[in-house]
Amino acid sequence: MPLLTEASKERWEKWREENSEGTKAEINVENHDTIGMLALDANGNLSGACTTSGVGYKIHGRVGDSPIIGAGLYVDNDVGAATATGWGEAVIRICGSHLVVEYMRQGHSPTEACRLAVERLIEKNPDWKDIQIGFLALNKKGEYGAYCIQPGFQYAAHDPDNGPRLIDGKSKR
Repeated sequence: MPLLTEASKERWEKWREENSEGTKAEINVENHDTIGMLALDANGNLSGACTTSGVGYKIHGRVGDSPIIGAGLYVDNDVGAATATGWGEAVIRICGSHLVVEYMRQGHSPTEACRLAVERLIEKNPDWKDIQIGFLALNKKGEYGAYCIQPGFQYAAHDPDNGPRLIDGKSKR
């Protein structure tokens, strides 16, 4: 049974007419859904997961960061864990999640490690004002934080002292 609806096919055909091959698809609330999760269990073990269906209207040859260890997700049980969301090619160029964990290894807080990774990403991407990248990190002590390029990145957190809540990540802009 075909899963493509006529309405979806018409939207895709319109998009294809208006966009040449290699055009960067706009990432917005309607066409992406990266999910990254980080956890520290009662025994002090870190874990993480990252999944995405990627940007709508797939561009031939595009590879996202989620399936690449060190880009979309990285966990080092001795140090911390990090995950990323946003324009995957930019995250891949700096091995973003691995970089965040390495900054934590150097003694930076999770938020500061994420900020430093965003700064590195900006150095490597001249189009940084047109993209959104967000990093989320958790260290071995249970401290967590996030940082992104554009405002509007939120993440959920839950800990015994504060319970569940939605937090606005800090941003470059």
